[in-house]
Amino acid sequence: MIQWQKSSFSGGGDGNECLELAQNHGALLLRESDDPSRILPVTCTGLAGLLRRLGTARR
Repeated sequence: MIQWQKSSFSGGGDGNECLELAQNHGALLLRESDDPSRILPVTCTGLAGLLRRLGTARR
């Protein structure tokens, strides 16, 4: 069973506006809680780039 971790930027509660990250057999997985069946495999480099881009967009 995959253990999903909710983003700290997702706010409180169990709503459907969350990004979740998991590790499974060495692969990183990303999903949005409103469509948990759609899972996106990501690389460490790809995830780091996404986080940098999102951080820049918030400024």
